[in-house]
Amino acid sequence: MTNRSVILIAAGATFAGLVTAVPSPAAATDVAPHAAQLHWTRCGTKAYPKLQCSKVSTPLNHDNPSGRRITLALSRIPHTAKTSQGPLVVNPGGPGGSGLAMAGFVASSLPKDVAAQYDVIGFDPRGVGKSSPALDCVPKYFKPPRPDSVPRTLAAERTRRDRARNFAAECGRKYPDLLPYMDTVSAAKDLDVIRRATGAPKINYFGYSYGTYLGAVYAKLFPQRVRRLVLDSNVDPEGVWYEDNIGQNYAFDARQKAFAAWVAKHHATYRLGNDPAKVEAAWYRMRDAVRKQPAGKKVGPSELEETFLPGGYYNGYWPYLADAFAAYVNHKDQTALVTAYDQLGAVDAKGDNGYSVYLAVQCRDSRWPLSWKTWRNDSWKVHAKAPFYTWSNTWYNAPCASWPVAPLNPVRVSNHAIPPALLFQATEDAATPYAGGVALHRRLHGSSLVVEQGGGNHGVTLSGNACLDTYLTDYLAKGTVPRGNGSLGDVDAVCGTSPDPKPLTAEAARSATRANNKGGTLHGLLGFHG
Repeated sequence: MTNRSVILIAAGATFAGLVTAVPSPAAATDVAPHAAQLHWTRCGTKAYPKLQCSKVSTPLNHDNPSGRRITLALSRIPHTAKTSQGPLVVNPGGPGGSGLAMAGFVASSLPKDVAAQYDVIGFDPRGVGKSSPALDCVPKYFKPPRPDSVPRTLAAERTRRDRARNFAAECGRKYPDLLPYMDTVSAAKDLDVIRRATGAPKINYFGYSYGTYLGAVYAKLFPQRVRRLVLDSNVDPEGVWYEDNIGQNYAFDARQKAFAAWVAKHHATYRLGNDPAKVEAAWYRMRDAVRKQPAGKKVGPSELEETFLPGGYYNGYWPYLADAFAAYVNHKDQTALVTAYDQLGAVDAKGDNGYSVYLAVQCRDSRWPLSWKTWRNDSWKVHAKAPFYTWSNTWYNAPCASWPVAPLNPVRVSNHAIPPALLFQATEDAATPYAGGVALHRRLHGSSLVVEQGGGNHGVTLSGNACLDTYLTDYLAKGTVPRGNGSLGDVDAVCGTSPDPKPLTAEAARSATRANNKGGTLHGLLGFHG
């Protein structure tokens, strides 16, 4: 991990530094006068009534544009200002995340006068959701209860290993023609197909999580097509993908400890003790109990980990998770735990599709260890220090050890040819640890890094932090980025973190497990695996 001491300042402080304006070409040369190939129809929802939808055809193999074609599903909130700044293409990450609702979310979350200047465009990447064909290698693969993620015997390890190997084999059997073209480079080239279809000579891009890597790859392949580039919660481009997952294991364990500390702070509500270590020990006792007897015959240790993992992405879930935790430990109440799993951990058909695409892209993007001995040794080594999620994460990615398509080499995203990009990163982010934000910032020449000091959420803009959103808004509206003076090292601006949530009554916590606010809406769109 990169040393963070250079930015440890008082909570809530901000560093504005100097402000640099990104050159903004005249509208006549920056934005085409009309969309060239897209036919938009109304597809509004209750949340986003002005949403429009369309589809675009793209080559399956971009090296053979006259060959087979596939279809990408698109969504849009059109600009309403007299002068447009062009398309703002948004992506929630994954890989495997649907981006159709993201257009509505981003357009409604930005200030009205800023959103009005853009055609905010979401899309389902190849293989995802309403794009066609959509992947689903093994339906109901996550049907509960699954075997314990931590293999206590060699036989248990073989069972999980065979399960992962069979998933990879089934993907190869069902999609032999698609898997060679499920990768980030192909997805980035799809982005340029979308750009051409809008008629715009350049795009503005806004990506979260894996979407930051997709955006960086697009910028590498098409630097002359990038107008503005916003990257929030950044993938470390040097760790794609095996090393990045190991980094996650340590970081998620730290977030679980932060959750335990929060529960201990609110002992008066949850009655689980005021010592974080003892609260954490109680959680592992709960894990051992559901291993012996799954809660509601449904939530075993693997399901328990998947239920509490979202708390590592977004602390807005902590009150709901703490209520279920306390109900089980203090009152032997399994119902709240099952409800929390159904709301936050369970995988439906959409999740099956997302997982299939996640593996198809990550297994293809780069080389994974071929020897299972490497996976086993690394997992036990990390588990000894970070037991919360290590083995669960291992099995989530284990099909890559047997993937039926040969891997590619990761894209070297270093870039000196694009306008200044704006990067956002929380210092305690678990899904994309802080070091990745610094690493990408160093590789994108002229980029600006804005840090949420002490923040532990994954995806930090448009979720309630006014300081962060001011930098985002200024960039999208005027093309300005903050510039540090060197006193903060790699960092150009620092914002304080949003306050931790407050406990809820048991009745309020059980009425709706998903947090009903901007942060909860965003994290529902981002998902919980990348």
